[in-house]
Amino acid sequence: MRKNRRFFAVMAATALTMGALSACQSQPTETTAVTESTTASETTVAETTAQTKAEETTAAESKGVYTPGTYSATVTGMREMTVSVTFSTDAITDIQIEHEETPGIGAPVCESMPAQILEIQGLGIDSISGATLTSNAVLAGVEDCVSQAGGDIEALKAVKPEVVAEADAEMTTDVVVIGAGGAGMAAAVQASQQGKNVIVIEKSSQMGGNTILSGGAFNAVEDGSEMAKKYEDSVEKHYTQTFNGGDQQAKPELVHILVDQAWSAVDWLKDLGMEFEDTPTTVAGGLWQRGQKPVEPEGTGFFIVYQNYMNSHEGLEVIYNTTAKSLIVEDGIVTGVVCEGKTGNQITVKANGGVVLATGGFGGNVEMRMKALEGTDKWPALDENIKTTNTSNVTGDGIAMAQEVGANLIQMENIQLLPLGDPQTGSLSGNIGHGATSFIFVNKEGKRFTDEGGRRDDMTLGLFKQTDNFMYMIMDSDTYPNGTELNNFGEHINDLVDAGRAYKADTLEELAGMIGVPQDEFLATIEEYNRHCPGGDMEGEPDEFGRTLFTDGEKKNNGINTPPFYAAGRVPTVHHTMGGVEINEKTEVLNTEGNVIPGFYAAGEVTGGIHGTNRLGGNALTETIVFGRIAGEQAAAYTK
Repeated sequence: MRKNRRFFAVMAATALTMGALSACQSQPTETTAVTESTTASETTVAETTAQTKAEETTAAESKGVYTPGTYSATVTGMREMTVSVTFSTDAITDIQIEHEETPGIGAPVCESMPAQILEIQGLGIDSISGATLTSNAVLAGVEDCVSQAGGDIEALKAVKPEVVAEADAEMTTDVVVIGAGGAGMAAAVQASQQGKNVIVIEKSSQMGGNTILSGGAFNAVEDGSEMAKKYEDSVEKHYTQTFNGGDQQAKPELVHILVDQAWSAVDWLKDLGMEFEDTPTTVAGGLWQRGQKPVEPEGTGFFIVYQNYMNSHEGLEVIYNTTAKSLIVEDGIVTGVVCEGKTGNQITVKANGGVVLATGGFGGNVEMRMKALEGTDKWPALDENIKTTNTSNVTGDGIAMAQEVGANLIQMENIQLLPLGDPQTGSLSGNIGHGATSFIFVNKEGKRFTDEGGRRDDMTLGLFKQTDNFMYMIMDSDTYPNGTELNNFGEHINDLVDAGRAYKADTLEELAGMIGVPQDEFLATIEEYNRHCPGGDMEGEPDEFGRTLFTDGEKKNNGINTPPFYAAGRVPTVHHTMGGVEINEKTEVLNTEGNVIPGFYAAGEVTGGIHGTNRLGGNALTETIVFGRIAGEQAAAYTK
């Protein structure tokens, strides 16, 4: 089992101090009777004083005093982790965390938060933006250990790090990029490769955005290649499926750029050191076997190569914990951005060249997505009851900033949901599916209800019609023959089973009992599905839901019939916002009159018009690289 073990040890720098209480002094008198009375009185006062002193001393010692030893707690962030804390009588002396949190997101939190706790000897620290689940888990684990050691949790929460106000600052560089997600970092690296100095503004404490939370699949076709011939694919087919898959609402010229430059984006990533698996895959809603799968789990591989590039090249800097507030416009040209630093100070960053907006969409902004859907009826109300796969930072900030300088917004109502959200968090964590050929969906009645190889919006609309908007993903040992394998998000299937987030059974009857669906209906559902798979008596014929996707390249899905069998509960979740800032082929931002706003470029989910009503699975990461690179190149070439 893969484990990352982080060890931190810091000796406490200070101990609690205790003040002494002064005893009361009585003066003797001349008469014996009075003297005896006074002596008795003094004795009573002395005893009372001693008792009070003892109580106050005990109270003083109890605050922050622990029963020495090492205590452990098991908590869950993105994945299960073990937090172990060692105490002396008056200090937290070290913290150890065994975890499998995502590199670049949760993993850094497992290093930084314990260090903060040890430094201040307290728990009054904020969760880290963009890694809330991991942050809360670390704090919960330490609190549990404090409780076991007899410490005062509330007193420790009152201990906060000292905040030293930073001074306002002004900076100038060649290219400014707002947002250190997939599109922003692609733009920054591309601009750097053009020989320009680049400053990236990022409001969280690490790069990544939504890209680092993704499954990593990257749709791309190398026209005429052996791979394309083998899988009967082409750039033209990619274009047709993308354009039609979004109901032809996308801007055709942008779709052509997306598919035409997708493979050169793969080559660019390979040149940076990124590795891909040999066989393409099909993610849910991808419609074809063209997903180029990075070797690194989730979206971490993209940021590993970006960080490596930064480590070996000067002139590219990311300023973290800094929030862009407003764009600077001079003589009609966007020339920079005004930001707020982590201590509330103002940071102004000016660009000699262009400014690239890459702040992501608005899937995490309930108010904005509700407003975007006014007057439409495709989705139920996407209120706070519908969670999102997005990082907590994706709240539409950049869209609002762009609108303030006259940018036009298009297709804001085009919001994509997935039927694959974790029932508790809405995240993609715990999703046991690999390629879309390997699973089916069943409702609480044990019946299928949709084409699992179809469009994402169709699948999710179907799920909204099911009892409690809830389903189970069902699969056999096709991708988990031993139970030690990882899903697309770096999680061991056996760990998900042990945590009660997935179910594993040796028979379909047993699995039906575990998930509480009617056994007869469930078995009949599996039997009918298997008939249409390779080797079944209806092989090659669409099933009752129109499903035709039963193979993934050379891999034949012969149905759900080989134990062990797996299931995991899933719910609808907001995944991607296809609307946003309007751009042209050069990623230049257009105003409400259709004219270019000079010096202003945008890429990634902050833009609109590339996908239409529905985005094909695997096209988002392609978009970040293709359009991020264009934006970086154009911003680098821009002169006022």
